[in-house]
Amino acid sequence: MTHSGEVWILGATGRTGRAIAERLAAKGLALVLVGRDEARLRQVGLDARVVVADGATSMAAEITEQRPAVVVNTIGDYAATAPTIAGACRPGTHYVDLAADLASVPRLLALREAATSTLVTGAGFGVLATEAVVAALCEGRGTPRHVRVDALASVAIEAGTMGSALAASMVDVLITGGRRYENGRLTRTRLGADARQITLPDGETVTSMGMPSGELHAAWAASHAPFVVATSSFGSVNPAIRTLLPVLRILLSVPALRRYAVARLARIPLTAAPRPRQHSWGHAVVEWPDGTSREGWLRAGEGMDYTADVVAEIAARLASGEGKPGAYTPAAAFGPDLATVGGATFILDPS
Repeated sequence: MTHSGEVWILGATGRTGRAIAERLAAKGLALVLVGRDEARLRQVGLDARVVVADGATSMAAEITEQRPAVVVNTIGDYAATAPTIAGACRPGTHYVDLAADLASVPRLLALREAATSTLVTGAGFGVLATEAVVAALCEGRGTPRHVRVDALASVAIEAGTMGSALAASMVDVLITGGRRYENGRLTRTRLGADARQITLPDGETVTSMGMPSGELHAAWAASHAPFVVATSSFGSVNPAIRTLLPVLRILLSVPALRRYAVARLARIPLTAAPRPRQHSWGHAVVEWPDGTSREGWLRAGEGMDYTADVVAEIAARLASGEGKPGAYTPAAAFGPDLATVGGATFILDPS
């Protein structure tokens, strides 16, 4: 059974899934909302077909049978769910996810040679907003020696619970520990290294620290620089807590303890709060072997709104046939100008 032209949203009842679905509905695309609770799916309030499936394996079976045009994975735990769901996509079914961790993004990109459709990972603020700046700064120039990227999202908090997707990402960051590229090799460093206070183009300041993120891999792939560092404003951790991170990393590496920690974190209640700054910023500094350097920024709005805009744009392009077989990060698939979706703008040093 084939439903030509449909875009499936996996995890459609979550904050990001709902926002993406609303944007795709506004574009006039045929939507299918996929999740484990039919009543909650119908409460999303869109004119969309509903598919009830509990977990990645069940969703993958439905995808293989029904063959939608595009699958958008927002259910999280991407290192586990992305290979299962992307592997279910037959020729003509394209895949998009919001992975932003250093385990998931390279794992999906490793499917490039075997992919028979378009697989896009890291389709959210952090990866795109930084890799696009790197690609724009490097365009028409040789391979740089050093790249630094900073993902500085400004996100409003929605009342509710943390949810399993964010909880799993937080736990996996602790398990992975710090990483950077040195002499072209991914090397271990202290989680929270490379911390700095960054002055933004609008005069505000934000603290950022090193994270084992998908931004790191995407910046390395976009530049081929032997030395790459990535930081995130989400990584700002109280110094007292930071001293406990090595012990936490060891404990959470035990699968049973990881599952317990994710389940507990997912239930943590969140109080609604406005975004802390007017803009979200992607930032990069690129240095070449001759000593020259360039700096660039991408200015966007609220981070989750930007992510929903990006994913909806990618899904719409894939549904219209713009994709090509393989596995990509967003700018690698569609070019750095994709990052200007939703009114975002580049601020680049002159070349």
